[in-house]
Order: sequence, then C-alpha cells, then structure tokens
Amino acid sequence: MEPATVSQVLRRYAPQYLERFGSTMPSEQQKVLAAVTACRTGELGTVRYQCAQCGESHVMGRSCGNRHCVLCQADKSQQWLEKQEAKQLPCHYFLITFTVPPEVQRVMRSHPREGYEALFQASSQALKELATNERHVGTQRPGFFGVLHTWGRDLHYHPHVHYVVAGGGLNADATGWKPSRPNYFVPDTALAIVFRAKLRDEFKARGLYEAVESSAWTRDWIIDCEAVGDGRSTLKYLAAYVFRVGVTENRVTACDWHPDMDQATVTLMVKRSGTKKYKPMPLTARE
Repeated sequence: MEPATVSQVLRRYAPQYLERFGSTMPSEQQKVLAAVTACRTGELGTVRYQCAQCGESHVMGRSCGNRHCVLCQADKSQQWLEKQEAKQLPCHYFLITFTVPPEVQRVMRSHPREGYEALFQASSQALKELATNERHVGTQRPGFFGVLHTWGRDLHYHPHVHYVVAGGGLNADATGWKPSRPNYFVPDTALAIVFRAKLRDEFKARGLYEAVESSAWTRDWIIDCEAVGDGRSTLKYLAAYVFRVGVTENRVTACDWHPDMDQATVTLMVKRSGTKKYKPMPLTARE
C-alpha cells in the first residue's frame, strides 16, 4: 500500500471505469469525471506566474473549476457562509431535514435530475402547506432555503434536503410578521405524510412512480425538525458541505496500485454516523 490522492486514483482507474460503465453513466457524471481528472494537469491549458520582485516564473496547469473537484473549492465555502449570514432575519430558526426510504433512493440514483427536482418540489410545497395552518404558523409566506446532500457521513448514497427555516412568516398583506413558537414550527408526522404524498405525485408526473416499490408509499417516512436558535451554527455546519466533495484528499490514506480496478484497494477514513471518530474503510478502486 502506498500514499495516494483522490486525483491520482481517478486518473489511474477512470479509463477502466468508463469502459465498463460509461454507457450507463449520466452525462453529468461523465463531464465531472473528465474535468476532475484533467484538473491542473495541463490538459486544460496552463498559467504562467512571475514574481514581480525577482522575475522568476513558473507554469502550472489550469484548474477545472468544477464544483465537485476536491482541488477547486477552497474559498467558496466561506464566501457562501458570509452571503447567507447577511440574509439572516432577527428571529429564531429551525433546521428541517427531509429524507426518503431506500426504494426511492435507488430510483433517484438512476434518475438524479428528475429525482432531485421532485425532492425539492415536494418538500418545499409540504413546508408551505403546513405553515399556512393557523394552528402552526398561519402564514402564506414562510422564509426558507434548502441544501441538497447526496451522501452520508459513511459516504454511502443518502439523498436528503436540509432546510434552514425562519421561525415565522409574513402576514397576508406582507405588512407584518407572524412568529412561530420558538421550539415548534410544524408537526413532524403531518409534514412527513404530506411530503410523501407530494413526492409520489411528483414521481408520477416525471414517469418515475412505477420504478419505486409500492411498499415505500405506505410505510412511515421520517422528517427531522430541530430548533436551532438564531441559525448561525447551522449555517456553519452546512457551509462545510455545500462546496465539499464526498472524498477529500486527506481521507485517502493509501492505495494498492493493482492494474485491475477490481483488485486495487483504496483506504478511506470515514466518520461513522453517531460518532466523532474516523475509521479506515477499504474499498476497491471501482467502488
């Protein structure tokens, strides 16, 4: 086993992966893979830098700028955080997370564009619908934004949306503010039921409904609603992931450079759900 980086592993084994799976990969994924493997190699052109004092110069390959590239996202998280903090209202906030069962996840993975659009539409509409109820908030104009995550702490595929929700909304003529209770926005159980029904309708409209096992639409779904004070800590948490890829360079600790991607072993450090400790997770290069 030898030290390795994400870029090295991708450049070595991407040709094999594309040869086997290229015909079934979404075009978006193929574009990302092409950009990331070419980043800073010179394939995208070069940039020449020269010291203004001593005149010494050096040349380096251009960055790809792709949002999924581990080398190109260094400063964007802080810029995003500052922008969102400037928009914060002087009120309490909630973090509401929408997840879907495995049967729905599998369909979303095969149809990411349609699936993620449906996820956002269904979850946002469910939030708006319950917020109009006078027993909860009674506003036609709640304020929130959502961030899509497609992987969990253990790096397994796990699409879910985090919404940062202001604790209240504008009244009917938009002249006043109707606050929610500090520790309660809308009921989790009712929100899950409405979300499930709306996602089912969105899947039908996009031709994805038949691909989901019928049992998924009858079981209980899980929505998590958490009061988060002024919301600043939540923004800092989300900022770390908005422009962060699933596997950063420091997570790859070693690679067995076997010619066959099914025989090569890449060791990643992952944080198991519910813990704060990282543990090694060996994967094949194909995985």
